[in-house]
Amino acid sequence: MLSRKNKRFILKLVSLFSVVRGYNILIIVLAQYLTSIFILAPDKRLSEILFDSNLFFLVLAGVFTIASGYIINSFYDSEKDLINRPKKTMLDRLVSQNTKLSIYFTLNLLAVIAASYVSFKAVVFYALYIFGIWIYSHKLKKIPFLGNLVAATLAITPFFAVFIYYGNLAPVIFVHGSFLFLVIAMREMVKDLENLKGDFAQRYRTIPVMYGATTSKWLLSLLAGLTVIPVFFLINHFKLGYMSYYFYGSVVLLLLFLAILWQSKARPHYVLLHNILKFIIVAGVFCIILLDASVVLNRIF
Repeated sequence: MLSRKNKRFILKLVSLFSVVRGYNILIIVLAQYLTSIFILAPDKRLSEILFDSNLFFLVLAGVFTIASGYIINSFYDSEKDLINRPKKTMLDRLVSQNTKLSIYFTLNLLAVIAASYVSFKAVVFYALYIFGIWIYSHKLKKIPFLGNLVAATLAITPFFAVFIYYGNLAPVIFVHGSFLFLVIAMREMVKDLENLKGDFAQRYRTIPVMYGATTSKWLLSLLAGLTVIPVFFLINHFKLGYMSYYFYGSVVLLLLFLAILWQSKARPHYVLLHNILKFIIVAGVFCIILLDASVVLNRIF
C-alpha cells in the first residue's frame, strides 16, 4: 500500500495536471503534428516530420509556454474560480501558490531553452508569447470583448510557430484558422456566461457583467453566423476529402448551439454549450486525417 506521504505526492501531481490542463496540451500537440503532416508539409515523408528535432523543440517550447499560461491564469483567477468551480479549485489548491509561481517561471525558462535549440527568432517568438499570456491574464481578460479576442488569438498562436517554420502560408491555412478562431472566441464568450457569478463577485468587466446575458447571446449568434463564411470557402474552393463532412456536421452542431443558447438561463445550460464548442474543436483535430488518409501509407518511406 502507498504511504500517506506518497498518496499526497500523487494527489499533488494530479492537482498540477489539472492546473496545467494536461489533456488540452496533449490535444494541441496532436493538432500541431497532424497539421504538419496533412496541411503544412504534405510532400515530406512521415519520418522527416515525426523525427524532425526542430519541430519537436518548437512544439515542446509551446507545451512549456501553454502549461505556464494555465498556471498564471489560475493564479490570477483563484478567487473567482473558488466561486465558479469550487470542487476543481479545491483540487488545484493542493499545490500552493508559491509552488505554482516557481513552476511558472521554470516552465518559461524551459520554453526559452527549447526554442533556442531552433533559432533566435523562435526565442523571440516564444518570449513575446509568454509576455502576451501574462498581460492577458493580468489585465486584458477583464476588458469586455477584447479579452475574448485576445484569448482566442493566444489559443491559436502555437500553430503560427509551426506555420512559420515550414514557410507555408497558403490561403487554406488562414481559412481553416479563421474557422478555429471564431469557434474558440465563441467558447471564451460562453465561459463568461458560465462564470458570471464569480466574475460579478470579483468585479471582472466581462460582456455579461457589463451589458447583460442577452448582449452576449447576440454576439455569440453573430460569431456563429460568421463561421459559415470560412466553411463555405473551405467546402467550395479547397480539397477537403472526407473532412468536408466534419464541416457540415459543425454547422449542424452550431445550429443546435444557437437553439440551446436562446433557451439558456442557468450555468448547467452554459456548460452544455461550452462542451458543444469543445467537441467541435477536438473533433476537428482528429478529423484532419480525413483530408486524405492515404497520404500516411504513401509517405511512410
